[in-house]
Amino acid sequence: MRGADDDTSQLFSYLSPESRVRADHPLRAIRQLTDAAFTELSSQFDRMYSTIGRPSIPPEQLLRALLVQTLYTIRSERLLMEEIDYSILFRWFVGLGLDEPIWSPSTFSKNRDRLLEGDVAAAFFDAVRNRAAASGLLSDEHFTVDGTQLEAWASLKSFTRRDAGRREPPDDPGNPDVDFRGERRANATHASTTDPDAQLYKKADGQKSVMAYRGHVLMENRHGLIVNACATAATGTAEREAAEIMLLAGRRPRTLGADKNYDVASFVATLRAAGITPHVAQKTQYTALDARTTRHPGYHRSQRKRKLVEQAFGWMKTVGLMRKLRHRGGELVDWMFTFTATAYNLVRLRTLGATV
Repeated sequence: MRGADDDTSQLFSYLSPESRVRADHPLRAIRQLTDAAFTELSSQFDRMYSTIGRPSIPPEQLLRALLVQTLYTIRSERLLMEEIDYSILFRWFVGLGLDEPIWSPSTFSKNRDRLLEGDVAAAFFDAVRNRAAASGLLSDEHFTVDGTQLEAWASLKSFTRRDAGRREPPDDPGNPDVDFRGERRANATHASTTDPDAQLYKKADGQKSVMAYRGHVLMENRHGLIVNACATAATGTAEREAAEIMLLAGRRPRTLGADKNYDVASFVATLRAAGITPHVAQKTQYTALDARTTRHPGYHRSQRKRKLVEQAFGWMKTVGLMRKLRHRGGELVDWMFTFTATAYNLVRLRTLGATV
């Protein structure tokens, strides 16, 4: 018998979003881990808000909404609000009832400064990492460090001389004609008018130069979890400088794996002085390592394990929308990169079966 296509909008439904999400849905485990982390951050959230005035949108809901955007590759806040509006699953995850009104997309812009000043991304990252440690999933012995290019939300046309005077209005403000022929451009003399913190960067010889930042992660080798993350300016020494900062800010591993960009005498000496064995991939010429390190089986295991970090970068760029940045300014880019690394850890913890 064919069912009737009747309008049932006049009927009421008494089912809650909780009952509409199946018990084994992947988001349930992530929601449990997220709630445990937010409980740990509750006192920090209290310090970020005034004790008087009209109640604001809970920061927990804002962060869950950003997690939905990251996990489901939703490219803008406006589209995110549209998705949450008609998705029962997303409403349940964020913590909104079926009858509650959705927020304006500008809500994120208005609250972003508060979340940025409170260093919430780093605190959230630490809280999730604590969940991993409590589940016995973090290693203290063998780590890997690496960096990746993050293309900035700035065009090469915006990369102009710092001392340039007032110019005539362009013929097409949206896509002006710019002629850089015969002009030598460098970060010391030029800056982007769109994102002054972005740097002109070329990943390797023969590749094009782009406006970019550098993203860095420190990963433990046992389960491929990120234990530290940050974004910096795109310079030739950024990877090694960020690695030293991340190592000083956290636990000291026994070994540290890395690619050939880290095979520099000064960096290797810094690791040895800290009691860390440098399992760095060797350059063909002028390597800072010798057979005292490379002859051991552990060195070759680290070389295999260090490639796990590329899975993290691949996920963060394709799923987490970090291939082409959507925000400007070094501080905000660092916030978003750290938050995306947290989302990756949540997915890994769900896969590894971590419990609250």
